Amino acid sequence: MRKPCCDKQDTNKGAWSKQEDEKLINYIRIHGEGCWRTLPQAAGLLRCGKSCRLRWINYLRPDLKRGNFTEDEEDLIIKLHALLGNRWSLIAGRLPGRTDNEVKNYWNSHLRRKLINMGIDPNNHRLITHNHLPRPHDSNSGASIISPASKVPVTDNSNIHPPEKSRGDNDQVSDAASSLEDHQLPDLNLDLTISVSASTVDKVKDDRRKSQKQSNIIEDP
Repeated sequence: MRKPCCDKQDTNKGAWSKQEDEKLINYIRIHGEGCWRTLPQAAGLLRCGKSCRLRWINYLRPDLKRGNFTEDEEDLIIKLHALLGNRWSLIAGRLPGRTDNEVKNYWNSHLRRKLINMGIDPNNHRLITHNHLPRPHDSNSGASIISPASKVPVTDNSNIHPPEKSRGDNDQVSDAASSLEDHQLPDLNLDLTISVSASTVDKVKDDRRKSQKQSNIIEDP
């Protein structure tokens, strides 16, 4: 079992004070980082070695990069995460001035959601595929369609028409009259002409002449 770096009963906990930060900065500036297990005692700090290391790496080292992540840094984090997974220390080592804790927090708070909105699974960096439910099978009238919510067959009666009511004779006569009114008959030409042969005309003329002669004879004394 690994021996603890310090006696936790005699160490300070909680937020670092400004004096503690100055002691840590001055010691590392002169002696370098060295061994974190022995550094707190050598620097005159009542802190754990792990606490000194995290304070220096995440807050006090001079090459830390402050501010928002750039688009190039975001693209690099996404590419490295696709190769290395959640190995934040290795990813942060490729980003000068960024810490592993900072990269991890930025991934969980921004980049993960960004990939999901783009339709990419943040775990395997593959496109998210949605399994669509199969459409109900269309068949002839009266077929049963299974409802996905209730799983109860529902009969499709869209093509079934209700029986027509029986109508009386008066209704049938009125329908026939209305149909005749709607369909008007064409006008008929009733002007008839009688054609008479020429022989008949000559005979009529002869009869008229004879009747005139007889009338003339009777009138003369």
